[in-house]
Amino acid sequence: MEVFWFIPTHGDGRYLGSSEGARAVDAAYMRQIAQAVDRLGYSGVLLPTGSSCEDAWVAASSLIPVTEKLKFLVALRPGLMSPTLSARMAATFDRISGGRLLVNVVTGGDPVELASDGLFLGHDERYDLTSEFLDIWRRELAGETVDFDGKHLKVEGGKVLYPPVQKPYPPLYFGGSSPAAQEVAADHIDVYLTWGEPPQEVAEKLDQVRRLAAERGRTVRFGIRLHVIVRETSEEAWREADRLISKVDDSAIAAAKKVFARYDSVGQQRMTNLHGGDRSQLEIYPNLWAGVGLVRGGAGTALVGNPAEVSALMREYANLGIETFILSGYPHLEEAYQFAELVFPLLPIRQTLQAEGPTSTSPFGELIANSIKPSERAPVS
Repeated sequence: MEVFWFIPTHGDGRYLGSSEGARAVDAAYMRQIAQAVDRLGYSGVLLPTGSSCEDAWVAASSLIPVTEKLKFLVALRPGLMSPTLSARMAATFDRISGGRLLVNVVTGGDPVELASDGLFLGHDERYDLTSEFLDIWRRELAGETVDFDGKHLKVEGGKVLYPPVQKPYPPLYFGGSSPAAQEVAADHIDVYLTWGEPPQEVAEKLDQVRRLAAERGRTVRFGIRLHVIVRETSEEAWREADRLISKVDDSAIAAAKKVFARYDSVGQQRMTNLHGGDRSQLEIYPNLWAGVGLVRGGAGTALVGNPAEVSALMREYANLGIETFILSGYPHLEEAYQFAELVFPLLPIRQTLQAEGPTSTSPFGELIANSIKPSERAPVS
């Protein structure tokens, strides 16, 4: 099992759906989170993509020199980027970082946002384009000189001069719940990602991708994207979940539901259907909560509970074949520590954080220092 965290380049805060408690994300804050999770033993970080986010490639590049082992899951956008240029970007990032690039293939699911970026293809056409893009991208990074003439893309003599560190190319991650998306996963992808649905629904999706990949003589690994709210007791965790959406009113839920309705993403439709805009039925499976999805697009569910409950649900997903857990929590800096300190000891992962220096296990130094009279203190030079 490997656990990733999240760099919130679209902003952070203590509440959902409210500017109260909002926290600006700048270079210093991203560095804080990246260095914390690198030291705590997370395997990598996901950087989001979209018009509401800082650019993922630039942000991730800025974090290479301030981290040591952390891997970066960064988005490729077929239709918005040239496959050959993207291949060179990936090779350069992988070389500069010493092999720490992971690639998140994002086809996109919001026609309005895609139109603002100049892409006007329908749902299935976008996945056809994604398949052509990945055919070119994979071959070039594997060292081929590529001539390609497809329905959407044409390349003559495409090549990458400086190869990536990882062979044949940095691993490809990808999520998509539609049949068209799953065909792309079976043809090209190393790690298929799902958002956090109840285990039975996740199992059905994984089985379908596993079957499609086997038909092509391929195997695919699996990952899941979730939020997390963990506290020492279950009662504390559920109070925190309630507090997180305490500023969300009915008008905010209605506005978000209207935006989500324009998406042609099957995954987003599945996320919205988990709660239906009803805040009274948000625990959709024991310790799986759909409250985040009331006002946030994309991943909308969270693991909620005490460390034993959260780790047990993670193991339930792992038993389905999930190896990679991509997690986040609000605010992201504090919650990265909360999760690592409470749950890491219960998971089959390698922790890298070693205690160094004083650990504050005894109060006596403080008590003795406070009991010394001013006249008895040694001079300070």
